[in-house]
Amino acid sequence: MWSQSWPWWVGAFAVAVDLTIRVIAIIVVPRNRRPTAATAWLLAIYFIPYIGVLLFLLIGNPRLPRARRKKQDLINETIAEVTKDLHLGVSDIQMPESLASLVRMNQRLGALPLFGDNGAHLISEYQVSLDTMADAIREATEFVHVEFYILQSDASTDNFFRALEEVAARGVPVRVLLDHWANRWKPRYKQTIARLDAMGADWHLMLPVQPLKGRTQRPDLRNHRKLLVVDNEVAFLGSQNVTDSTYNLPKNIKRGLHWVDLMVRVDGPVVGSVNAVFLSDWYSETDDVPESVAFAPTESGSGDLDCQIVPSGPGFEAENNLRLFLGLLYAAKRKIMIVSPYFVPDEALLLAVSTACDRGLQVELFVSEEGDQAIVYHAQRSYYEALLRAGVRIWMYRKPYILHTKSLTIDDDVAVIGSSNMDMRSFGLNLEISMLVRGEEFVRELREVEDRYRSLSRELTLEEWMQQPLRSTVLDNLARLTSSLQ
Repeated sequence: MWSQSWPWWVGAFAVAVDLTIRVIAIIVVPRNRRPTAATAWLLAIYFIPYIGVLLFLLIGNPRLPRARRKKQDLINETIAEVTKDLHLGVSDIQMPESLASLVRMNQRLGALPLFGDNGAHLISEYQVSLDTMADAIREATEFVHVEFYILQSDASTDNFFRALEEVAARGVPVRVLLDHWANRWKPRYKQTIARLDAMGADWHLMLPVQPLKGRTQRPDLRNHRKLLVVDNEVAFLGSQNVTDSTYNLPKNIKRGLHWVDLMVRVDGPVVGSVNAVFLSDWYSETDDVPESVAFAPTESGSGDLDCQIVPSGPGFEAENNLRLFLGLLYAAKRKIMIVSPYFVPDEALLLAVSTACDRGLQVELFVSEEGDQAIVYHAQRSYYEALLRAGVRIWMYRKPYILHTKSLTIDDDVAVIGSSNMDMRSFGLNLEISMLVRGEEFVRELREVEDRYRSLSRELTLEEWMQQPLRSTVLDNLARLTSSLQ
């Protein structure tokens, strides 16, 4: 039948093209890529060749465009030059070399140093967090810098937006960054943009995919950071977006889902580092740095905590957040507490967690009982058996709440809090901000939050997990394979 409808050479040409694609894929795909990611891409290209090749061309490059990466390099060089002799107020208590070496690594990779004499306090109530940020905004006299993955004007955030309107009316510059893809197709986008325009805010989309305007990159790269800076005096960062706890999505409202988040209010020299992250993103999106705003750490804050900001994302050469997490896990001596809504570890992170259990450490993981993203939810579940067998205690925050907090506590005096999940997306594809904190009082405060999460969760046991139906196991394993496509 083939010979009757097509010349023989058409078939030969098709076979030659297919073989050429497969050979080129073996050469191109594995280069500078994790073996798991390379294997997943090769499987996609071999089993669904045309679709696989198109997907690889579209999202196969996990890095930002070269011009954007050059901007990040310039920013890092500038910050490193300004801060090379700045180590304000670092605690006199002897720092273990294991932690000191991580601090040096963080500064080498992310440019920002460790500062002491900082105050930091957690805000675990969703609406209280929004209203506390609004109160801080109303105190502004110099500037307000707002950068959130999702920013929506709704009933829950009205006080936040009214605060912005009030300070803008007083002539205080209000600069706003929000992720393009995360907001453009969400409810209330047009109303939010209209409100920003009406107040006179200087706002820009982060990582826009606008080919007609010459702005393109891998479309699933995200600026996932959540931060607010007021006058270089106070800053907020953490896991919470500026939106209602349902994200105003009909599917969430129908299921009764509400997000549980954790923010931290900081004052002291580290605020300058948070502002430096904002200014780096502002420069990357606008090619401009406000003349009246500079990286200027204040002398001291309300506490004596040592804090270091760690930016990460596809603009950097290394996976800054992953390396920090790995270093802390191996440095831990007694206890590790992980809170992550999306825990999809790579081989290195899974090995670090299981090794901690083998060393006799107490290791606990807090996740949600119910997922809001099907693929990530099933990919995460695919690791539960290995984690439980290693000795990790898994706490599942009861539905219909989504535990969205991202934190890590080590022993009694070190913690990390920020926007970064412990999954391959946050390690390689998202721009994130994390804060390393050294101080027993802060860890005690975070332990209280962990205790509350534990009281609202149920523990998953290996016996229960092994009763999962076969269809769930198949879905989990398929999702695990797709999670490697980076």
